[in-house]
Amino acid sequence: MSERKAQTMTQKILAAHSGHEFVTVGQFIEADLDMVLANDITGPVAIREFDKMGKSEVFDKEKIALVPDHFTPNKDIKAAENARDLRAFAKDMGIVNYFEVGQMGIEHALLPEKGLVTAGDVIIGADSHTCTYGALGAFSTGIGSTDMAAGMAIGKAWFKVPPAIKFVLSGEPSEWVSGKDVILHIIGLIGVDGALYSSMEFTGSGVAALSMDDRFAMANMAIEAGAKNGIFPVDDKTLAYIGEHPSETTTKHPRIFEADADASYAAVYEIDLSKVRPTISFPSLPSNTKTVDEAEELSIAIDQAVIGSCTNGRIEDLEVTARILSGRKISDGVRCIIIPGTQAIYLDAVRKGYAEIFVEAGAVFSTPTCGPCLGGHMGILAAGERAISTTNRNFVGRMGDVRSEVYLASPSVAAASAVAGVITDPANL
Repeated sequence: MSERKAQTMTQKILAAHSGHEFVTVGQFIEADLDMVLANDITGPVAIREFDKMGKSEVFDKEKIALVPDHFTPNKDIKAAENARDLRAFAKDMGIVNYFEVGQMGIEHALLPEKGLVTAGDVIIGADSHTCTYGALGAFSTGIGSTDMAAGMAIGKAWFKVPPAIKFVLSGEPSEWVSGKDVILHIIGLIGVDGALYSSMEFTGSGVAALSMDDRFAMANMAIEAGAKNGIFPVDDKTLAYIGEHPSETTTKHPRIFEADADASYAAVYEIDLSKVRPTISFPSLPSNTKTVDEAEELSIAIDQAVIGSCTNGRIEDLEVTARILSGRKISDGVRCIIIPGTQAIYLDAVRKGYAEIFVEAGAVFSTPTCGPCLGGHMGILAAGERAISTTNRNFVGRMGDVRSEVYLASPSVAAASAVAGVITDPANL
């Protein structure tokens, strides 16, 4: 009988998917995959590598998802060619989960909504923000297009078991503070390499105070601290979300893994959610954070506000945006672009009356797309322009000209700033 080894959540999931009773930090394993994901930028590259392997079929037609979302609706001929290649490959291989314009959404909002990922899964995606699904208690991480090709071919991937960092959350967020503020606060605390190739495991009584949309935003940005993955425990909110989002194409069975009480962590951080203020990342790193109070003192004028992306394009994000914009107008000289994460979220916003509020306020309400987040389209910045954005990165040139600036914030701060014309605390409108 082997000696018992204390394990983190991530270790337990990886052990279960690699045929081991337990795994140790730094161990190399080959794990079975529950979902393999690519988009219209990374997918065509992966398809070319897949073809080089001489494979005539994918490992499982239901465990691959192809989502053209970055440059869609197609912004130019190259974007159209990339989408065409994805479409043709999906048809040739009989891939069930292909989502074109009209059915599509931003991939990391779409897959949970479609019930294609669930608790206990191992998921790889040729996009760095694949770590989003850790909100459901899954191990999910971004990989390169070559690994994506191999994943599509054999349904397995190699991993080095990461060490874990534990974030013990307590208290409840105050009004206007969301999961986005919490993760920006944490990244500001530990730095963009503070969790390098580590699992960020969120736990503690404060988790219960976070909605699923909060958790998706936090897990999504684990990569911005250098993490391999971010992961939350599975609780009643998680199971309720999973139950409300069954898959129409794939049979999914959630598996709950809990960290052992005596599991080993590389570091432990205590975060009192009640003390977190609305937080903003100044150019040009997500870790360059200041509170909204500090930002207001600087009177930072903006040219554009973007509310959306795989981080903050969910219904709660649109709800708080509508709450702030209702009865108000976007400031003269400010372009406000609001992008729902999926078609279902778009329709929900229309039915709830949010779309009318956005348009009457003077904002643009877009079809789902990654668009401006990566400087793709639907909101490119010119030299000298400044944007406040609910996206996840603000590197030099991220949203356009290298002489532009991007400030990362929550939807409430972005919406309030669009109204005021300067970076503003929503409590002060």
